[in-house]
Amino acid sequence: MGLKTKLGVSLAAGAISIATAVVSFYEGYEPTAYRDPVGIPTICYGHTETARLGQTLSQAECTALLQQDLGEAFAVVDRRAKVELPEPTRAALASFVYNVGAGNFARSTLLRKLNRGDLRGACHELSRWVYAGGKRLNGLVSRRATEKEICLAGLVQEAQP
Repeated sequence: MGLKTKLGVSLAAGAISIATAVVSFYEGYEPTAYRDPVGIPTICYGHTETARLGQTLSQAECTALLQQDLGEAFAVVDRRAKVELPEPTRAALASFVYNVGAGNFARSTLLRKLNRGDLRGACHELSRWVYAGGKRLNGLVSRRATEKEICLAGLVQEAQP
């Protein structure tokens, strides 16, 4: 099932399903630890915190890490956002936090715009986060475009009766 199909199904299922579809699609599944494009040991679906080169984990272990890491990303979004967020917007931001980390989110113009009530402006800020190690990465360009689309879709969805 392609990402667009998964997202269509997920929109009805809620933020966790949306974020899981986005993260698993863009991070990919790799049960053996490797170095990401900027040299950080990574395993499973982009998990970095406890990854050690040479380590291999089962599908079940990787799924558990994905759920744990996404739970932490949602907690950061929920703690830092001072405005109510539509579920798709919340999902897009959790995917973003999963990728860039809580500290980068906390210091971002995106969060400042969000907390001023400029949700549309915050969604558009996602497009700026396409660099890793000083290099523009096509994978990040694609991911941010998807996150932005979902983020904005939440605003449209909320505006409809």
